[in-house]
Amino acid sequence: MSTYIYAITAADHPLRLDGAVGVGEPASELRVVSTKRLSAVVSDAPQDLRAKRRDLVAHQTVLEGLLADGAALPMRFGLVGPDDDQVHAVLEQQQDAYTERLKEIDGCLEYNLKIAREEQDLLLEIVSGSAEVRELNERTRKNPANQGDMMALGELISNEVRVREENEGNEIVARLTPAAVRVSVGEPTKSHFLNVSFLVKREATAELSQAVHEEAEKRGDAYTFALNGPLPPYSFV
Repeated sequence: MSTYIYAITAADHPLRLDGAVGVGEPASELRVVSTKRLSAVVSDAPQDLRAKRRDLVAHQTVLEGLLADGAALPMRFGLVGPDDDQVHAVLEQQQDAYTERLKEIDGCLEYNLKIAREEQDLLLEIVSGSAEVRELNERTRKNPANQGDMMALGELISNEVRVREENEGNEIVARLTPAAVRVSVGEPTKSHFLNVSFLVKREATAELSQAVHEEAEKRGDAYTFALNGPLPPYSFV
């Protein structure tokens, strides 16, 4: 049977798995595949594995238990190996890389920040700051049938939005980076122009939270800051 993989830890990491259960229905029993330097927490992989709520919760609960006792490399939901022997072989082959990564995240937590801005607020800024946009906008109001001007205006505004959001995102990340050990900027979402994750020392989480709060206060009500965490450090493994 295939092997479902939850996380990789150092061999001396506490593995308090009593009472914890794995994915599947009925819930699979957790076990450990170990080498001299590393351990992988695994279980049998259900044949019909899907991202059902109970399985997502089981996966997350195992990770949270491991992370509470120290560094662990969290595997994303659904990672399956052929069998325990293959998992053991990979642990042996990649032991230096995994050990180094465990050192990097030891004592750290991940926080994800997403920022949105009201569209109207951004458009007003663009119109007030660009004479070219104002001119095209006025021309299209007077002659809405001019498709060339309409397309040019749409393209100009789109470019302005992209540049302004990119610059603003870079500025915000630069302000918050001092509170983090590492930063991983993800792809913007449909609703958020900035999607960034911070790897933060446990003792620095209050510093990051305060920095985010101050940045949100500075930007004003047109912005929505959503800071989520602590999370398993998926973005940094």
